[in-house]
Amino acid sequence: MIVLGIESTAHTFGVGIFDENRGIVGESRKNYIPNKGGILPREVAQFFSEVAGNAIKEAISKANISIDDLDGIGVALGPGMGPQLRVGASVARALSVKYNKPLIPVNHGIAHLEIARYLTKMRDPVILYVSGGNSIVTTYVDGRYRVFGETLDIALGNLLDTFAREVNLGPPYIVNGNHVVDLCAEKGKFMKGFPYIVKGQDVSYSGLLTHAIRLKKQGYNLNDICYTLREIAFSSISEVTERCVAHTNKKEIILTGGVAANKLLNEKLTKMALKQGASYMPVPFKYSGDNGVMIALTALYELKYGIKIDPEKAYINQRWRIDEVDIPWYYLTI
Repeated sequence: MIVLGIESTAHTFGVGIFDENRGIVGESRKNYIPNKGGILPREVAQFFSEVAGNAIKEAISKANISIDDLDGIGVALGPGMGPQLRVGASVARALSVKYNKPLIPVNHGIAHLEIARYLTKMRDPVILYVSGGNSIVTTYVDGRYRVFGETLDIALGNLLDTFAREVNLGPPYIVNGNHVVDLCAEKGKFMKGFPYIVKGQDVSYSGLLTHAIRLKKQGYNLNDICYTLREIAFSSISEVTERCVAHTNKKEIILTGGVAANKLLNEKLTKMALKQGASYMPVPFKYSGDNGVMIALTALYELKYGIKIDPEKAYINQRWRIDEVDIPWYYLTI
């Protein structure tokens, strides 16, 4: 089977092609980068509309196939931002109808988990999924990925990006592979008095963000604020991940999502895994962020189990949770 996947949940229009015999065979990514401030969904959607055709052509060309060789079209229908999701869904529906290919609905979060398992070769891990819109500790239990911990308000990636924007560190938020908050923190030291909020197995970051911004406005050293902000944010998410590992007694841990490349977070999780007697691995950096390959891979799994949708019923779901998705393919090996 060969499946094409379309990702359009946030700032990246990604197209990936996965061949069950050859693996990843083609992809293209078109990233929207604002000149200032955050991203405006309607502007990103317009950008996606303009680049979608070229992205699909590039991916197919790299795979050295024709669109007739495809066995299905996968598309992320959520969670994500409505205007961007609608562009991806519209493109996928059009391809499905025009070329008479099955349309496969993919949960964006599930796709991050599956590409992580595929690339790390870890079969039954606890997974920490952290990105601009998600901070989730999950593992597979009884047919679904169950959420053992999550953010109660804003996600870890959103915390870092929002703080950087509010104190004029970015955009861009990533410079030479490092987040601007990390670069600022290199010359900082720990400050007392920051809120560390863990409630059961969940974390909360909004109070931490508010406190950090307030201190910057009061004239405190920005390097120290950045250092303390990230130290507390990463320590709290590592703590709730460790609780899941201890509770489930699983011996594999994966980090995935857009924040997966962070050096300090990886160091904390490596130490935690050693303490728990578990193996730890982050998803390779190239596939930690949003991409079409993860959609294609997950869609291929789904197609093997007959999961598809009529194009006219392929509605987006901005709040589609990972624990709402049945996972019959979990023990399938490709």
